[in-house]
This record gives sequence, C-alpha cells and structure tokens, in this order.
Amino acid sequence: MSTETVDLVVIGAGWHGLVATRTFLEVNPTSNVVLLEAESSIGGVWSKERLYPGLKSNNLLGTYEYSDFPMDEATFGVKPGQHITGDVIHSYFEKYVERFGFLDRIRLNSKVESAERRSDGKWRLTVVQSHGEQAHTVTLDTGKLIVATGITSQPFLPPFIGQDGFGAPVFHCRYFAAHAQEVLQPGKRVSVFGGTKSAWDVAYACAASGVQVDWIIRESGHGPAWMSPPYVTPLKKWIEKLVTTRLLTWFSPCIWGAADGFGRIRRFLHETWLGRKIVDAFWGILANDVAQLNGYDKHPETKKLKPWISPFWVATSLSILNYPTDFYEYVRNGTIKIHVADIVRLSDKTVYLSTGEELSASALICSTGWKATPNVRFLPAGVDRELGFPWSQDPLDEDLVKRADEEILRRFPRLRDQPVPNPKYKPLANDEAAAAPHPFRLTRFIVPPSMIQERSIAFMGVVMTFNTPIVAQAQALWTTAYFGDRLPIVSAERCPSDVARAGKDKRPGESSDQDDIMWETALNTEFGKFRYPGGLGKRNPDFVFDAIPYVDVLLRDLGLRVHRKPGRLAEYFEPYGPEDYRGLVDEWKAKERLSINSGRYACFAYSYDDGLWHRNDLDLTCVF
Repeated sequence: MSTETVDLVVIGAGWHGLVATRTFLEVNPTSNVVLLEAESSIGGVWSKERLYPGLKSNNLLGTYEYSDFPMDEATFGVKPGQHITGDVIHSYFEKYVERFGFLDRIRLNSKVESAERRSDGKWRLTVVQSHGEQAHTVTLDTGKLIVATGITSQPFLPPFIGQDGFGAPVFHCRYFAAHAQEVLQPGKRVSVFGGTKSAWDVAYACAASGVQVDWIIRESGHGPAWMSPPYVTPLKKWIEKLVTTRLLTWFSPCIWGAADGFGRIRRFLHETWLGRKIVDAFWGILANDVAQLNGYDKHPETKKLKPWISPFWVATSLSILNYPTDFYEYVRNGTIKIHVADIVRLSDKTVYLSTGEELSASALICSTGWKATPNVRFLPAGVDRELGFPWSQDPLDEDLVKRADEEILRRFPRLRDQPVPNPKYKPLANDEAAAAPHPFRLTRFIVPPSMIQERSIAFMGVVMTFNTPIVAQAQALWTTAYFGDRLPIVSAERCPSDVARAGKDKRPGESSDQDDIMWETALNTEFGKFRYPGGLGKRNPDFVFDAIPYVDVLLRDLGLRVHRKPGRLAEYFEPYGPEDYRGLVDEWKAKERLSINSGRYACFAYSYDDGLWHRNDLDLTCVF
C-alpha cells in the first residue's frame, strides 16, 4: 500500500476544519493540504446527513458567519432577526468553499481510523475511503495535523434493560434526520430522553408534526437546560450580543480575563466583597428575567422545566428558544408531557419509569451527550497522555494541579461556594464523558503542552461557546502561525518557584519558560470545573461570557490588536461580532512583513462587493 506525503492534514469539515484549511492556504498558498471528512458532505453538525425538518441554529442572522464571508440576505434569504435554518448553514459552507477555492482539497467519505506519531516527528494516518459499497484503505504522512472533529462526533447512547425486546427504534438524536420520516407522523407517540437543548429541539419537531411526546428528564441527572428568549432584560437586548459586550464580560470570573487589558476592574469585581455583591446581583437579575419571560411558575407542567441550577454555573448549557411558535404551549396543552424520572427498563414498545408509569412509544429518542474520546485512534500506545486527553493519565503533576486549584479559589473566592449537587445524581451507565478524571490538558485549549516544541499537532473545536465562528477564526490563524514557527508562546502567568520543576526533570532543549506554560495550562484547564460545574467545564473548555477574552489571548499571542472598537466608550458598550475581526489574516501577514522590512508599511482597506469583502492594497512607504 503506497503512502502519500502532504504538508498538512485537517480532520473534520465543520466550522473549525473549513476555516483552518482556508487560513493555512491563505498564508501558505503552495502547500499541499488535505481536509478529510468522514461524512459524504461538509458541515459537521450541519452536514446534509444531520439535517431534519425545522432544525435551526440558536443564532440570529449576523452572529453565525465567518468575518470575511457575510451571510447576506440576498444570497441566503435570511432576514435580520431570524434564526438560521440548518439547510441555509449547509449551503453557506458550500458557498464558502466555492468562494475561496479549496474544494479540491476536501476528501469526503474519508474516515481516519488511526493517527500514529512516528519517530521522525511526523504523523501517519490510516484512512478508510468509501465509494458506495466499496471501501479501501490509504495512508497519509504529514508533518502537521489539525484535529477539528469537535466534541459532537461520537454520540453516547446508554444501554437499557430490555432494549432488545423493545420492538421500536432506539437512537441518539444525532441520527434523528435518518429516522425523521418514520417518526414525524401525526398520531404517533414517542419518548424523548434527556434535558439538553437537542432534546428540546427533538421534542418541538415531534410536537409540531402532531406527534404526542413523553419527555423524560432524569431525576438522577442535571435537570432541564436553561433556555432563554433571544431578547432579554427589560431593555430587550439581543442575548448573543450581551455575551460579547466587553463591559458585561467583566461580570464573569475568568482566569484568562486579564488578557482584555481591564485587570483592575476584574480584580475589584471578583476579589473584593463589594465587587462580588455586584456580580451576584447581575446574575440574579439575569436569571430572574429569563425565568419571568419563560413563565415557568405559571403552569404546573412548565414548572417542571425550571432549571435546577443558577445560570451563573452553566455555560453553553444555557441555550436559546429558536422556535417559530411558543414551545411552552405544547407543554401547557399536553402535546408534550414531561416526566421527571429515570428509565427502569424497556419492553415491547413500552418505557417503564422509576415513578411506576408505563409509556407506550413508537420510538425512544435519546439526547444523552457525546463520548469524550475522539473518533480517531492515536498511536503508539500511551501517546494519549502526552496529548492531554481526559480519559488518559493526567500529564500534569498532581502537586501542580493542586496548587493551581488553590490559586483559582484564591483569586475567585465566589467559586468556593459551589452549587449544591443533585443528591440523587448518578451518571448513566458507561458514560465515559462524566467519568473523565481530568479536563483536556491543552495550552490555549489548542496544543498539548508536552508537544509545544514539536509544532506538529493542534486540536481545534474542543472549546464550547456561543461564538463558534469568531473562536474558530482566531484559533485557525493562531495554529497557522504556530505551525509556521512564527508564534512564540509566552505565558502571562509565572509559575511559583516552589512549584517549578527541577532542572533535571526538563527535556533536552526545553526552556525554563516551560514551567510557566505548564502552570498557565493547569490554571486555565482546571478553571472550568470550578466555574461551570453545571456545564461541561469538568472536561471541556465550556464558556459563554468568556469567549471574547479568550480571543484576546490568541490575538495577544499573534501580536494583533485586542481592542478593536473605535474609542473607549465603544470598547465598553458595543458588542463584538464577526465584523470586528474582518481582515485578521491580512493584519497578521502585514505585521510579519513589517518585521522583515521595517522601512515599508503594508497597508490596506476593505470594500464590500458581490457578497464578499475585498482587500485593496495601499502603497505607503515610511522613511525612518
């Protein structure tokens, strides 16, 4: 079997994989780049295989797009104030690839079975390529590898007692599109299991099609997700814009927050008694406003959907009501009946609950999360630890982690008062995500700290946030610069001298700065388990109000402007959006050229035409 050698392989053709490919090629246009996608279409979550009737994004028009390719109304038919449908998002990706001309780099139906780290520092990928009923295996050698499969690739479906005799479909919501025609038939009755946003979506799709829904939310779980209207507060502010407004991000404790340049106000809000009172008041007002808008307490059935934890402690578990009609009306009129109970067993088209209820069902649809492991096997054995995977032995020293925990709680005393856990909580059987012994250990949430010097592998899409396109763009440029050895990684933290490792423990050529990087990685990755116990913070970087400060960290590394608004008041009060990061790659390229030729400025302006922002170079020369 022959082996093909390429410069870069990207795995996964969703938000992160597509922009990673495009950005790398923009900086390295002659490079041999391959983008591998296991499905038969691009889009990741928004691939054709996963779209079903009525599926929409949580985002309204204007926040769910790459900065250099606006989702304009004329091309895509989405009006301001509308949520974006799944088929439009998929079409957007296709047009993005077409516009920037890298379709020939994409290989569909290409499942990466394994990625082997070789002694020469390169990666050898074993890829199964499918062509109809036929499949064959190929190998690729690459010096650089980006894993952009995200965390919604491998669904977790727990086993149920009696499942073999159920006599009806039992499937994860990831496969709802494949079963939609069979399930969405008026007069049928289905059971939906789980309390996350995908369960809300499936329950609504069924109810809107005339299907009777029994919605089972685990008594031993985390309860229903927080759901917010698109506009909140008495001023009816767009919630997506609230979380990217610089001033409001200060109300969220954030270990990397000082990257925004406002460390003094952050210290006042989170390290002083008065500041913490102000922060608590802010989150209390937000929670009360959402609860009042949803009217949880106005009906005994909607009351069952009232979350069990304050929104302060959740991240992307806080989602948005993106339905064309009132979701709660289906709950009030009984089309959706809610059961707070566990599933005991299944039998012939019957679901038995811990409350003693027996539910007839023509299908059981499970919204039960995702496996922690990626859908790629990494070799050789033991490399999982070096890669920082949550299911492996922790690559960080136990004492280092303990000291990081202490430092986090010292800086943010509010996090010591953790929410009271559900006394009945128990993880689902075989739920490896819940059992992960530690979070992903990735510097900048992108690269394994033990492999920083090699600059051969990066993970994109591990971060969970509302602001996926903005984060994906910043990560793509950061990773491109990192792979090109044009990005010195300098820690903003200083490792305490009594925590720093002895010189004899360092690898050959490893600088003392590595101690600082390991310390900062420990602080950043441990932070989530304290800050977002109601989300996935124990395993993934999962945040909402902290996305813009995270982008600030990446821009700071790249030597680019962090404050991108025209004036201080705008910086405080105007929300950030994709448009604020337009031209980011060109800015960085110009900066890199200036570092080589300091006597000539590479300047440019932008014009909008035919659905695309175009760069216009300006010839300006500076004499020193």
